[in-house]
Amino acid sequence: MSDLKTELLNGVDGDRRRFMAMFAAAAGASLLPAGAASAQKVSTKAKIVIVGAGAAGISTAARLLSGLDGADITIVDSKTEHWYQPGFTLVSAGLKSADYVRMPLDSVMPKGVTWVKEGVAEIDPDGKKIVTDTGKAITYDWLIVAAGLKLDYEAIAGMDVKQIGKDGLASVYASPDAAVASWQAMSKFADTGGVGLFGRPATEMKCAGAPLKYTFLTDDELRQRGNRGKAELFYCAQNKGLFSVPIVSEKVRMLFLDRGVKVNYEHVMTAIDLGRKVATYKTPTGNVELKYDFCAVVPPMRAPDAVRKSPLGWREGPWANDGWMEVERSNLRHKRYPNVFAVGDVAGVPKGKTAASVKWQVPVVVDHVIAAIAGKESKEVYNGYTSCPLITRKGRAMLVEFDYNDNLVPSFPGVIAPLEELWITWVMKEVALKPTYMSMLRGMA
Repeated sequence: MSDLKTELLNGVDGDRRRFMAMFAAAAGASLLPAGAASAQKVSTKAKIVIVGAGAAGISTAARLLSGLDGADITIVDSKTEHWYQPGFTLVSAGLKSADYVRMPLDSVMPKGVTWVKEGVAEIDPDGKKIVTDTGKAITYDWLIVAAGLKLDYEAIAGMDVKQIGKDGLASVYASPDAAVASWQAMSKFADTGGVGLFGRPATEMKCAGAPLKYTFLTDDELRQRGNRGKAELFYCAQNKGLFSVPIVSEKVRMLFLDRGVKVNYEHVMTAIDLGRKVATYKTPTGNVELKYDFCAVVPPMRAPDAVRKSPLGWREGPWANDGWMEVERSNLRHKRYPNVFAVGDVAGVPKGKTAASVKWQVPVVVDHVIAAIAGKESKEVYNGYTSCPLITRKGRAMLVEFDYNDNLVPSFPGVIAPLEELWITWVMKEVALKPTYMSMLRGMA
């Protein structure tokens, strides 16, 4: 990494100074308290229940506290840890430790909310209540569902989460410990070579760029150890593209071609035989078995069971089968229950399952809730903003930002070109994003 460090220290000074100045300005703006533009809080006795204490739930609660006076705000979640999930890829590539992504949940829980440390078993929007896994009923005036999603490993026959890290099995998503174990498996593969399999599920998923990043990082690790010639890497795409934004998909295709990563289109993993080290894929022409020495599994992802079993999910269309919430994509308000909102992964919208999306969604949702409580109407709109710092090798990444219409919407025009592999974007991913994320949790981004 010495060459990288030299470049970071002695890189293009003009670009670096311009970027740092712009980032400092953006960071300064993000540290303004929520509601700073309006000093007047709205007085209310409204009961607001937030399901989930992930990035979406915590940051929503923090902003509501800044905009409301007297509200009864309750967060329901049985977890005791908060995970900085954007860092999981770095952990699984050996660049960060598990401690980098985990923190006690009470350390980020906003002061002034009631935390019910139980899981949610039932959501009853007609009765305006939720029921916890111990049978406790909690009524509400306003419900914000920030329940995240379910990693459905059981949908892959033969998959065993406990085996991650063993015999070439990796899976970044399951937990910080699984990310560490995935690094151990990847490191062994980088020493020996063989066949590496990568891909993603056919369902919606959080951070759709993560499987691509992990493919690039594995390729880079092999090259750093001088073993790239000993390995064959295959990316199994779930459809006929590599990314939902066509121009980004084409860029990734060209990079894979340059790096020697082979692509199997319309391959969806349905089973894995951990003993034989064979993965089975559904294809348009029938099932295909692929042998592997290293396999990075990404499970199907669906709405949590309590949401899927409730009346809140889409009843028809592309998001119905997996239970994603039926909300207006412009403001994340439920189409049939106007006192219910979704925020984060659980929302049934075309884009928006990243932490960067949450950063843009939360202010819109909070503004609509506060306006409704005050008897007014909010005009705030979420345009589908999603961001993916797409790592292409250690020290280089592309900052891909886009909206519902697949338009690229760069935050730093003239400094960061969205489809260029830049060290600046790498620095943002490795160094700058976590402080911004922590500010978001405090309702200040």
